[in-house]
Amino acid sequence: METIIRQAQEDEISLLIEFEQGIVEAERSFDNTLKEGKIHYYDLLELIKSEEAEVLVAVVDDQLVGSGYAKLLDAKPYQKYEKYAYLGFMYVKPAYRGQGINKLILQKLINWAKNRNISEVRLQVYDENAIAKNAYQKTGFKPNLLEMRMEIDG
Repeated sequence: METIIRQAQEDEISLLIEFEQGIVEAERSFDNTLKEGKIHYYDLLELIKSEEAEVLVAVVDDQLVGSGYAKLLDAKPYQKYEKYAYLGFMYVKPAYRGQGINKLILQKLINWAKNRNISEVRLQVYDENAIAKNAYQKTGFKPNLLEMRMEIDG
């Protein structure tokens, strides 16, 4: 099985939106603050068109099976770097998980950032999502800051 990692195309948007909904459904078990029904995290067409972002897809046997993006963002004034690459839209179809596809996408996105002289790459993962956390740590990511929340009655 050969996996090809390439730039996403605008005409693939309907499938990419399906991937996004796969992410949303997976994250519902970790986040009870998500609205019911169809929600969107990303403006995928804008990301595909942007010079400040790179949207990649994984292709196996002419079928899209995974995705991810990197987007250049401005750092906070107190941070050592001026810009960083934020990673998101990390998705692999269930039948293709555990085959290293996510790692291939991550490597390409990190190389994209390196080629733009970016030294900092960040992403967010739910603390309870042990499988994803483990995959990111194997790639070299380290936990940084835990966001905490509390729901209060009004």
